[in-house]
Amino acid sequence: MLDQKLLSIIVCPADRGPLLYVDNKLYNPRLRRVYRIDDGIPVLLIDEATDVNDEEHARLVAASGPVS
Repeated sequence: MLDQKLLSIIVCPADRGPLLYVDNKLYNPRLRRVYRIDDGIPVLLIDEATDVNDEEHARLVAASGPVS
């Protein structure tokens, strides 16, 4: 679990937009890219992010709950 303060300031390195915290991953729904978290440390390297398909995108957005 990531600290709420960290989650409130962390942004996507590609588009500088907010990220969703879902399934111990950080997700950018605008670019449909997932950033992994290793041992509690976000790996926010554009080259390390993975793309998701339409089905996984829908699942991640639904699992994230309402965005504040």
